[in-house]
Amino acid sequence: MATPHLIRPPRVGHEPHSPVRDRRKQSPSEDIDREPDGVPHSVVGLTALFSVMLAVLEAAMFLSGNLVAQVAAVVLAAIAIPTLVVTLRSKADRERDQAHPSR
Repeated sequence: MATPHLIRPPRVGHEPHSPVRDRRKQSPSEDIDREPDGVPHSVVGLTALFSVMLAVLEAAMFLSGNLVAQVAAVVLAAIAIPTLVVTLRSKADRERDQAHPSR
């Protein structure tokens, strides 16, 4: 038994071409192979992941009520945040697409 197709492509009389992928419709400065913001997407993901993990750890340390843990949280933040920034910046510089630079 054949299943009916609920979603059908529109009938336009010709094969539709996306202007983004049609090289004839690109401007001279357009490059579809580069990442739009110039930052490797893995770096963006790692930044979000480590930021959330650090925030959860900091919150847990502060909410523990232990004075030593609260002081350690401040020290950890003072060390971890600059380290995170420097490490991810160097990873972004290393992995940035030099053949297709951002505008």
